[in-house]
Amino acid sequence: MNNIAKQVSMTPLSAVSEAFEDLGKLIKERKNGSNEEDLRLDTFCKACSLVSVLFGCLGFAFKFAELEYVAKVRDLVEASKTFDTLQDILDVDVANGNVKTAGSHSRNLRRVRQGLDLIRVLFEQFLLTDHYSLKEVASTAYAQVCAPYHTWAVRTAVYAGMYALPSRDQLLLKLNESNRSAEKKMRSNVDHAKPRLLLE
Repeated sequence: MNNIAKQVSMTPLSAVSEAFEDLGKLIKERKNGSNEEDLRLDTFCKACSLVSVLFGCLGFAFKFAELEYVAKVRDLVEASKTFDTLQDILDVDVANGNVKTAGSHSRNLRRVRQGLDLIRVLFEQFLLTDHYSLKEVASTAYAQVCAPYHTWAVRTAVYAGMYALPSRDQLLLKLNESNRSAEKKMRSNVDHAKPRLLLE
């Protein structure tokens, strides 16, 4: 099967799983010294851009995360035209004192990593339960990853929106997965999409 046919036949979860497995291999090679180059920004952005569809499948409750995530990834895609690696972004922002400045590439990178972490924890929680409702799964993931950084008003709106989440079966249908195939790919994502590893 050629690459184009393979991409067409892939489910959203398959595409994300494969992209982050490849990223994980690159990171492991770099840590082992067989690949001394830093992680390329364009490669990272390609993997991250696939994740936005997962937020979309969760509906209104995670619309805030989808919009923010997509905007931050778009910024990093633009930055990849100027910067070769993730480390280049950090080096420039550190030198200019912009690491924590709103709108800086470093801050946007941190938000993208937070989005990846949210999906990872969602998957972890999904794998721990077989409940019909995703409310508890999503609430736990949000409380762990995003709630500490959000205002009371945002937290209240998000928790209210949890009632509009799709059921487990509806989510699997949107992802075009069976329970078994989804669990396998989610486990792969949990193993490879750990944001804390991306800049080590």
